[in-house]
Amino acid sequence: MLIRRPPDVKWSEVTDHTLYLNRRSFLIGAAALALTPPGLATAAAPAGVPLAAKLNKSFTVEDPSTSFQNITTYNNFYEFGVNKDDPSRLAHTLKPRPWSVQVDGLIKRPRKYDVEELMRLFPLEERIYRLRCVEGWSMVIPWIGYPLAALIKRVEPTSKAKFVEFTTLVDPEQFPGQRKGLFNFSSLEWPYVEGLRLDEALNPLTLLTFGLFGQVLPNQNGAPVRAIVPWKYGFKSAKSIVRIRFVAEQPKSTWEKAGPNEYGFYSNVNPTVDHPRWSQATERRIGEFRRRKTLMFNGYADQVASLYTGMDLRKHY
Repeated sequence: MLIRRPPDVKWSEVTDHTLYLNRRSFLIGAAALALTPPGLATAAAPAGVPLAAKLNKSFTVEDPSTSFQNITTYNNFYEFGVNKDDPSRLAHTLKPRPWSVQVDGLIKRPRKYDVEELMRLFPLEERIYRLRCVEGWSMVIPWIGYPLAALIKRVEPTSKAKFVEFTTLVDPEQFPGQRKGLFNFSSLEWPYVEGLRLDEALNPLTLLTFGLFGQVLPNQNGAPVRAIVPWKYGFKSAKSIVRIRFVAEQPKSTWEKAGPNEYGFYSNVNPTVDHPRWSQATERRIGEFRRRKTLMFNGYADQVASLYTGMDLRKHY
């Protein structure tokens, strides 16, 4: 259902969707909306299908949540285009149901899951995570999902499995950004592929995600299922997943192929390792004007730093 507004009603007079879905965000949501840079959020996303989940306070940051409007209108999703507003404008072409996810590779229990079945395998949790993008902006988002580790343990990886590879749907009819030459951006290879080391995938923070802000994932945010890896730059969290494969060798990720000197396999948030074209020392939280210091591992060092003991994080960026 598409909700329209009369042309004479200003956005400042419309209740933010955040406040409707989440009472605890009433005050902070209004403040974030007021601080939105002019022209950033040009349209409100319609309400989606509700998705209930219990808040897991052990995986919740105290930062105010970014408004639902900004979360759903300022996105990186190159399958829809290269501009931040392309996904919210063009994502209506994606058909997230029916949908299936093939889970295979070096596991004892390979099979194809319907996304509805996959979503109901384990109890859903709401977790409020920071998201940091490699371009220098960040958000705080209440995701809904369950630990990827739960699925991994269910399918029983063999001793040869060292990495987990995620693959996104290829369908130029649904993803206009995959049409050759349409956006004059030909350096990416499709399908979009990302990967994690098996111990990273098993970390309790890594979330197999089906929703946000109390509803199923909007198309522009990676519907119907995506990964969330909050201590890494946002592009590591694969969207619209159709395959999860367990492999022995490190997968070659899409951005790693496109720019190996700019986008390493690990892509951990690290303020001391700059992108070749800009500093990573600070970031701009969407909804704020000031810049803030970037936190090591995006503020999740206590939970994940031990994964990289002894590694040169400048070499393994």
